[in-house]
Amino acid sequence: MLRQFSLPLLVLISTLAPITAGAASPNLLFIMADDCTFRDIGCYGGQAHTPNIDRLATQGMRLTRCFQAAPMCSPTRHNIYTGLYPVKSGAYPNHAFAKPGTRSVVHYMKPHGYRIALSGKTHIAPRKIFPFEYSGKKNPDFQAIDALMAQSKAQGKPFCLFACSNEPHSPWDKGDRSRYDPDNVKLPSYFVDTPQTRKQMVAYLAEITYFDGQVGRCLELLEKHGLANNTLVMVVSEQGSGFPFGKWTCYDTGLQSACLARWPGQIEPGTTSDAMVEYVDVLPTFLDAAGVTPPAALDGRSFLPVLRGQRTTHKTHVFGLMTTRGILNGSDHFGIRSVRSKRYKYILNLTPDVPFRNICMKTRVFQSWEARARGGDEDARDKVRRYRHRPAEELYDITADPHEWHNLAGNPKLAEIKSQLKARLGRWMKDQGDLGQQTELEAFKHQARRQNKNKNKAAAN
Repeated sequence: MLRQFSLPLLVLISTLAPITAGAASPNLLFIMADDCTFRDIGCYGGQAHTPNIDRLATQGMRLTRCFQAAPMCSPTRHNIYTGLYPVKSGAYPNHAFAKPGTRSVVHYMKPHGYRIALSGKTHIAPRKIFPFEYSGKKNPDFQAIDALMAQSKAQGKPFCLFACSNEPHSPWDKGDRSRYDPDNVKLPSYFVDTPQTRKQMVAYLAEITYFDGQVGRCLELLEKHGLANNTLVMVVSEQGSGFPFGKWTCYDTGLQSACLARWPGQIEPGTTSDAMVEYVDVLPTFLDAAGVTPPAALDGRSFLPVLRGQRTTHKTHVFGLMTTRGILNGSDHFGIRSVRSKRYKYILNLTPDVPFRNICMKTRVFQSWEARARGGDEDARDKVRRYRHRPAEELYDITADPHEWHNLAGNPKLAEIKSQLKARLGRWMKDQGDLGQQTELEAFKHQARRQNKNKNKAAAN
């Protein structure tokens, strides 16, 4: 026998019941590059040919101040999927794993009717914390994505898909290099101009164009299945490239990211925002878009009001950290922490007496810089020195000095600004449980490959 409910009671029941995704719930598509400096993308003023990304910028919003918390692949991806900063989740070195009990986007969205899939590069652990529907290996599997979208359309069930490329991560061996002339490519001011640098710059730019083709393929599949109008698409560039002064550093070249978002009817086409947002904000933004209240336990905050044009600001400060312990050819310990306001960046190098080192310094590009330095080239000598040796503190006026080349930490006129930023960084580190050098020295305990190696040794004994 069917019971009759009064209208007020029905309203109360609907308010208390969990949100169940239906036909109107938006699909969520997050497309991520790998080691791509944001400045190199066409719509960000770069010389890479990126017609699909540039077109997306005209169809939605281009964010000019998006940042991640760590300039390495594994911490970045844990950061996105958990909505937590790296030390809090435990995934702060590279090749990391999240602490037991950590929850991910799958746990937050699946109960609300979403299929949660990851196609392409993973670099996260353990699987029980990240129980995605997986496909592909290093790059998105477009056949699997095609099937996911077809099933979603047929079943009326929304999806949250992360399409993760491995491009333009080195070695730069994909894409059409003929579009770029080594003699005419523009090199950043912080590069040493050598034939090897120009040759590799061409290879790198070609691979950005290859990634742009992957973005185009994802967008084509949305159109094929008639899903474009009800899908929030977000495209990001991840951390800076593997050239010096990008990846593995807390300069903006390492931490800042391209970020473009399109959602027809929700995001005004052709708009730009300079609101400061972080990768840690992506998960709460997706939850918000799906009609799910983001949990208070997350470090990130939804920037959906920014995307909708309801707000022009989001955060006053963004944070970064770098751990060399456990990276390829890395310094045994060289910890970096940073905080950035709209105008100023403060960087704390925990062990300035230790030379900075990473795998980039084994490349032919960096070796060509060293050869120039040994030959007496003062510009090369200065850049090689700057890359290897860092002072205890760095302070930059990002507005006047976007490449962070003129350290103002010793300027007495900026002493108060430095003090305020240093205090703000200290409060963030305390909140995260970041003990500075002690946290750096404990990095091996948080690396999945070392944990697996130790387990295998124990099993063999």
